[in-house]
Amino acid sequence: MRSLTLDDVRRALHARTPARLREPLPRQSAVAVVLREGAPGLEALLIRRADRPGDPWSGQVAFPGGRAEPGESLLQTAVRETAEEVGLDLGSGAELLGGLDEIQAIGRGRLLGLSIQPWVFGLMREPDPPRLSGEVASAHWVRVPDLLDPARQAPFAYEHEGLLLELPSLRVGGLVIWGLTYRMLSAFAEVLAAGESR
Repeated sequence: MRSLTLDDVRRALHARTPARLREPLPRQSAVAVVLREGAPGLEALLIRRADRPGDPWSGQVAFPGGRAEPGESLLQTAVRETAEEVGLDLGSGAELLGGLDEIQAIGRGRLLGLSIQPWVFGLMREPDPPRLSGEVASAHWVRVPDLLDPARQAPFAYEHEGLLLELPSLRVGGLVIWGLTYRMLSAFAEVLAAGESR
């Protein structure tokens, strides 16, 4: 895969309007797909959520984000949650590149009454080291070409109600990316591919 730049992402996202779900769901959330141009090329920030009983996304690899608060736009949610979870201020030194399509969350194999709006940001300067909240176990900068590499796809064994399922996943740098984050990365890959074909 050729090297990607923030300009490539900016062009791909500028040419499209993110799709919204047909009907608003009772709960809404947003995540930030934070990109930077580092020495190894374009990188994305991923977190591993802390292990917490009762949390359907406990221990999973994700983008920073969370549920919207009353009166808050989904863009404001992504910015606030990123500051709270990893100490990164997207309101300063970052450019909003665009949005991906809104998706409905799935937890423990069931559709939830929760939507997720991913927003893509490009950092304009090197960020400070992450300051992790108690909800986050670790933070990782991962090369975007690795996240989009089909050779890194592998089945993920997931036990659900006594059944062992094989779900699609990515394995990058010791991280196993599946579920909602996998779906968002797949959508991101499709947007970039469509941008290249124009």
